[in-house]
Order: sequence, then structure tokens, then C-alpha cells
Amino acid sequence: MALPTFTMKQLMEAGVHFGHHTRRWNPLMTPYVYGVKDKIHIINLNKTAPLLHKSLVALETIAAAGGKILFVATKHQARDIVKDAAERCGQYYVNNRWLGGMLTNWTTVSQSIARLKRMESNIENATSLGFTKKEVGVMSKEVAKLRDIFGGILDMKGVPQAIIVIDVPRELNAVREAKNLNIPTIAICDTNANPEIVDYPVPGNDDASRATQLYCDLFVDAILSGIEKRLGGVASKKEETAIAMEEAENLEHEAQVKEAKQKSKTSEARAERRSKLAEKAE
Repeated sequence: MALPTFTMKQLMEAGVHFGHHTRRWNPLMTPYVYGVKDKIHIINLNKTAPLLHKSLVALETIAAAGGKILFVATKHQARDIVKDAAERCGQYYVNNRWLGGMLTNWTTVSQSIARLKRMESNIENATSLGFTKKEVGVMSKEVAKLRDIFGGILDMKGVPQAIIVIDVPRELNAVREAKNLNIPTIAICDTNANPEIVDYPVPGNDDASRATQLYCDLFVDAILSGIEKRLGGVASKKEETAIAMEEAENLEHEAQVKEAKQKSKTSEARAERRSKLAEKAE
């Protein structure tokens, strides 16, 4: 399985280029904004493409080294997509609520997970252990609450080697905890996000379900590609990673060249208009 590829057409069709309303924006996202239409910021996909490719290379490398990856998205429209993506590639997810200290205080979190497993075992063997229906009911309610929080990380057994975040401002606590522990963060950054606090920012729409589905499909394929390389014992893994990183840099360079040409054309057009106006004035 090779590193997944994507096209500009796919990004456009998924609505990756649509940012937030102009009143909801972070000035640090200015380099990734193409323009404004109907008071909506339009994201520059020429910047998104190389950064998305770079994040896929990073995920493949981490998975190939046997790293655990945690998907984080608690907004309603992304919950099921993230859960499905994590399960497809055998990774972990948090899709209901980020509990403070989920990474930085893993010892306490692991104790809560152990307690959850203990209660589930007690419910399953309630008759032989002598629990009443009332006691089982109370435990079932608590298990349901704990499952909502810890259901996607029950078997994680330690902090992950990377996290994937869909909405940076919403999952700011998760991003900060990962930063404190030097855990690489791959994040979808809409126009209201701060791209400087994540390691692999991917400028793009973080609200549309189609866009989220596209990101997750690509992330899953990159992770599976890395796992396949690890299980297959590919000798040239380092060389392939270096080539992939070079491709990402080439994509970024091409995007910069295109942008420079576009700016040059705009400047020439302005100069021509000024010249015509000056001639008319004379």
C-alpha cells in the first residue's frame, strides 16, 4: 500500500477551501487565505496541498515506527467520522469530551479506565457476585458516562506518539497537552485557528462533513501504509520517506512559484491601469 494521493478537484469538491466568516478569523492564518467572497474567507488550496501531503508523510512514518495515533474531534458533525476512521486503522479516538489531563495526567486516566473495565466485569457477572438490580442499574449509568469519555482509548496503554485534531480552537486543551509532552500534532486549521501551535497545520474547512471525511480517509490510508511497511519489513523505508518529504517540499515550492507569478501578473495589470489613467489625465 502506497502513500495516499489526492487532487485539487477532490479538495474543491469537498469544500476544503471555504473558511469562516470574515469576523471570525485569526490574523496568523493570513498567509493561507486566498481572498474573500460574500464575507467568507477563501483558503488558498495551493498552500493546503503541500502541507496536507507533508502531514500524510509524517503519519506514515510514525505508524511505520509502531507509534500510536489519537484522533480528536468532539464536534457533533465529526464524531462518527473520526470514530470510524480510528477503528478502520486500529488507532484510538476521543470524540465526546476532552477530559483535562487526558495526556498530561495519564496515570489518573488509566486508573479511571481500569475502574471502568472492573465495573463492566461486575455487571457481566452480577448474579454470581451477588449484586442487586439497583446496584447494577447505578453501575450501568456510570459505565455509560465513562464509556462516552474513555471508549476510544480503552486499549491505548500510554500516551500516543501523535494526535490528529480536526478543530484547533475547540480542542485547544488537547493541543496544549500534546505540546507540553512534545507529541507531534497534525491539525486541520480553519481561518479562526492558530497554525503556530501545531506541528503539521493543514489549512482547510473544519466544519463540512465531506471535508472531514476526506481528511480522515487520507489519514487512515497513510497510517495503514505505514503499518504495512512495518509489518512487511521494508528495507528502503527511510529512503522512501526521504523521497516523500522531497516531494512535499517540491509541491510547496511549486505553490510558492505559482503565487509569485500571480502576484507579478496582478502588479503588471495595476501598473498598466495606472499608465492608462495617467495618459487620460494628460
